[in-house]
Amino acid sequence: MTPSPGTTTFPTLRTPSGARPADAPVWNPQRPSAMPHHRYRPAHDRVALPLTERTWPSRRLGRAPLWVPVDLRDGNQALAEPMDTARKRRLFDLLVTMGFKEIEVGYPSASATDFAFVRHLAESGAVPDEVTVSVFTAARKDLIDRTMDSVVGLPRAVVHLYTATAPAWRDVVLGRSRAEVHSLVTEAATHLMRRAEEDRRADIRFEFSPEVFNLTEPDFVLDVCNGLTELWEACPDRPVIHNLPATVEIATPNVYADQIEYMHRHLARRDSVILSVHPHNDRGTGVACAELAVLAGAQRVEGCLFGNGERTGNVDLVTLALNLYAQGVDPMIDFSDIDTVREVVEHCNRLPVHPRHPYGGELVHTAFSGTHQDAIAKGMAHHAKQAAEAGVSAGDAPWAVPYLPIDPADLGRTYEEVIRINSQSGKGGVAHLLRTHHGLDLPQAMRPDVSRTVQHLTDETGSELSAEELWELFRATYMAPAREGGLALETWTSSETAPGLHEFVAELRSGGRVGTYRGTGNGPLSALADALGAAGVTVDIINYSEHATASGPGSPAVAYTECRVDGVTAWGAGQDTSVLTASVDAVMAAVNRAGATNR
Repeated sequence: MTPSPGTTTFPTLRTPSGARPADAPVWNPQRPSAMPHHRYRPAHDRVALPLTERTWPSRRLGRAPLWVPVDLRDGNQALAEPMDTARKRRLFDLLVTMGFKEIEVGYPSASATDFAFVRHLAESGAVPDEVTVSVFTAARKDLIDRTMDSVVGLPRAVVHLYTATAPAWRDVVLGRSRAEVHSLVTEAATHLMRRAEEDRRADIRFEFSPEVFNLTEPDFVLDVCNGLTELWEACPDRPVIHNLPATVEIATPNVYADQIEYMHRHLARRDSVILSVHPHNDRGTGVACAELAVLAGAQRVEGCLFGNGERTGNVDLVTLALNLYAQGVDPMIDFSDIDTVREVVEHCNRLPVHPRHPYGGELVHTAFSGTHQDAIAKGMAHHAKQAAEAGVSAGDAPWAVPYLPIDPADLGRTYEEVIRINSQSGKGGVAHLLRTHHGLDLPQAMRPDVSRTVQHLTDETGSELSAEELWELFRATYMAPAREGGLALETWTSSETAPGLHEFVAELRSGGRVGTYRGTGNGPLSALADALGAAGVTVDIINYSEHATASGPGSPAVAYTECRVDGVTAWGAGQDTSVLTASVDAVMAAVNRAGATNR
């Protein structure tokens, strides 16, 4: 097929051109591609899914699970430049301040840096009383010994034992049968328990992760986990943690939820087990997997702030926790200064957080689209009105503003960044910024005209306008012509000569000539229009409004007028501590704008 003139070609791509499926509806013209999709097997062909009567879809999330950040271990090992002790300590202190009570801090047997950091925590007294540190180790005796050496002196610790259990990992990586892997885990767990018993001063609990749980036979995982629950003598006061990771996402989130509910139902001594999950994000559905897993019975979630991790990352704890918050559930973690959280994480990881990241990105609360801006501006005004009517502060009133799931102020954000102006913006957003930053309440009839002025400039420049640039554009377009146009008031007076009768005397300069003109009317502005008529300028004032920009006797007033001048209509505005002066300036600005158009 020859491309149309002007079409850009992409030589490495092949436009799908296979025969349309026979059962495809007429409205779907997509054709089969040449990509070898047959190489991949669906999850249902790779692992047994024994659950048939699921209950998790009818449940609701009503409380936060135990959050366990793994930024200092799992997130750290995914960094091109792993954190040093100083960066790890800064991130650890942030996590403590935010309210996390269990924090995975490292893989002490994997690197000297991780070992040194665990020792730093043990020797510096940096771990508060309510906080438990977790350390990670593979199921090998020498690595367990190194790990146990690292936690000496810590009053509390969770030692997290793991090994891969899925068939592909058993066959390809470990080269062991199911029975051999089970024996490996049991021997390592026994050795770990004996080492823990040697340190009777510390409260050491145990966690086990069957790595790649989601691709492991359910009966095998159940057998291994139940064996460890018994071996480690778990009880309700001293529960074991069984952490079931979606190490590599391979299915839709409902499949993972079914797997978790199966384990939740069948784990032995369930009241002595903390059921934990550790989703990754290979399919981009890590958050959904975690939420559905909690519905299915999980009590604990491991993840990273902002989702850093290997490949596409660990599950995102910021999103998970604030998703709960948006449903009226206390996340039990403090996100009231989201920008500080983001800045610390970016510093420690040396990775940027995406500007559109849910809740935490720089642009996540920002609207450029005109329809969105209009809805947000109206919603915020309605919210303020309802709060005032209820006699509560806006920060305590129920939140229901279009396009903003939660109040940006709850995350320490200001409203200045909610609405920003570019070529996509509309009249509602422009009016909102002029009102919030400069106290201007544009008349509804004037807003389309101002919006067109803004659109013309942003289309021409392709750039965003700041609030100050927007104000300068408004001032130059709608206010400055009062004093800088072709027709200028050199001096003027206005007086009420009789009840309901006003006289306006104007000294007008037009070009190089100055003349004095008088006019009368039922108000100062109609008298001004009459005086302008005497000077040969026919003016009809169509719209007029005014308001104060602040409370108090000395606050400036703003006036807006729409005038028809010799058949041409234009808007003008004026600002002054005198309402009359502001009004006169608004008329003169409109007259000069219309006159410039006429010429």
